[in-house]
Amino acid sequence: MAIPDENQYGRAVDEVADRQRAIQSRQDQKDAAGAAKPSKEAVQTSSIKQPVPPMPQQHLSKPGHESQMELKPRFMAESYRGSGKLQGQVAIITGADSGIGRAVAVLFAREGADVAVLYLNEHDDAEETRRCIEAEGTRCVAIAGDVKDMTFCQEAVDKVVAQFGRLDVLVNNAAFQEHADTLLDLTEERFDETMRTNIYGYFHMARACLPYLKRGAAIVNTGSVTGLKGSAHLLDYSTTKGAIHAFTMALAANLIDQGIRVNAVAPGPVWTPLNPADQSSEKIARFGADTTMKRPAQPEEISPAYVYLASSICSSYVTGVVLPITGSVGE
Repeated sequence: MAIPDENQYGRAVDEVADRQRAIQSRQDQKDAAGAAKPSKEAVQTSSIKQPVPPMPQQHLSKPGHESQMELKPRFMAESYRGSGKLQGQVAIITGADSGIGRAVAVLFAREGADVAVLYLNEHDDAEETRRCIEAEGTRCVAIAGDVKDMTFCQEAVDKVVAQFGRLDVLVNNAAFQEHADTLLDLTEERFDETMRTNIYGYFHMARACLPYLKRGAAIVNTGSVTGLKGSAHLLDYSTTKGAIHAFTMALAANLIDQGIRVNAVAPGPVWTPLNPADQSSEKIARFGADTTMKRPAQPEEISPAYVYLASSICSSYVTGVVLPITGSVGE
């Protein structure tokens, strides 16, 4: 048996070490010349230039009216072309008077769905949403009420089915948010308002809708990046959003044999009335600046995800998923 040539091995490993030192030397030269600094400019990923911080300094009274915002959220998604993904279907969207809910309502209509807009009392915003839906060529009904109230939810759902004859999609989106600096600032009254709106509201609507939903129907819940990683000053809100993510997965497993899919979208910072109605005018100026994109999303950048999850044409094999759209890498 031939004995390996130790000199041959020695030369091979010396060559490897030489290559590694050469790589190190080239990088050392680049480091000495000065490393490229990351851009401080907000990131745009399409030909449509979205607003960037500083955002207008403004503080809205709750529940927050989109009509009162100095910089109006972009929700029309004018470059989005419908292709009948929800043709002939009926959708209920809570919190659809403004923000993400309004943007989703417009795209659902563009895809052929009749839409029921459920909202609290922002009548001016709801009327504008209704106008935009009908301009897409489909029907709309707007119903004011509180999703914390199971009776309201049941009556609203019954009214929608009586008027439109069917129900195919539920989007749970209505939410309450108010910051608190410490746990001691979070009263039981406030905690209860957040929990009952954000959790009980989703439960009430899903329960009211379920008897009308048939195989192929879909439920899409609005979660949040705060439900994925928490938020120091949104203790109760983060708690509800984490619960919504769990509710989504549990309900998806519960309804799978009925052919009903349940998914959630977890947005990061989105320019809607929810945030100027929570944060101070000084803080809202930097809203979204701490994301990788260095800017907040506009509602029209989030709404196509709801179309994807609502339409069995797009996502018939997707259920129990929480889809993050956060503007940050790794979240």
